[in-house]
Amino acid sequence: MSGHSKWSTIKHKKGAADVKRGKIFTKLIKEITVAARMGGGDQECNPRLRHALNAAKAQNMPKDTFERAIKKGTGDLEGVNYEEILYEGYGPGGVAVLVECLTDNKNRTIADVRYIFGKAGGNVGTDGCVAWMFDKKGLISVSKEDASEETLMEVALEAGAEDIKDEGDAFEIITAPEDFDAVKDAVDAAEIKYQMAEITMLPQNMTPVDGPEAEQVIRFMDALDDCDDIQKFYTNADIPDSVFDAM
Repeated sequence: MSGHSKWSTIKHKKGAADVKRGKIFTKLIKEITVAARMGGGDQECNPRLRHALNAAKAQNMPKDTFERAIKKGTGDLEGVNYEEILYEGYGPGGVAVLVECLTDNKNRTIADVRYIFGKAGGNVGTDGCVAWMFDKKGLISVSKEDASEETLMEVALEAGAEDIKDEGDAFEIITAPEDFDAVKDAVDAAEIKYQMAEITMLPQNMTPVDGPEAEQVIRFMDALDDCDDIQKFYTNADIPDSVFDAM
């Protein structure tokens, strides 16, 4: 499992108890606002908004909060105009990193991103320097305690999933982005619990990191996660579970 996927799973497990829940709400509100601005306020006709609302509901965001964000996006309420920016670069140990941002101040955001990369011993690169290493996919992570591989193959593959991977203590269901909703709906209908379900960027190849270098990557990801302007990040870091557990 990539460092990013493991990191996302850990955050989902922590759920409402996460001390950073306020920051999670801030990022979700931005995403809902931009999704509504770009595709309208009807989630049935706007997949990006539907995914953002599902994530918000999973974090127990109050209904009036996400409805207000939708209205700001559609222009029914006054709101901030956010710009989408993608940064690419290399983190500790040479791991490839994609950083998706939503910001109302591009100069502030690039300064923050460069500072986080630089402090970790990495660097922000040029457009296209690592994006080619990642594929956009749907990802659903299911604990082995909640479903067998046979059950998942029957449910997910029949619904259009591309693959099911064994990742130690969990199975990862991989889908094409356009098939993600159908597969997720099938998993929901089968009443199979999952740790994580999202559209993500999966690395084509992994970069192994261990020991102090792996710990540095985790601290780097923590800093990225802590930045308000950074919505999501993706890395091809291959970090042993033992390092996550120890930290």
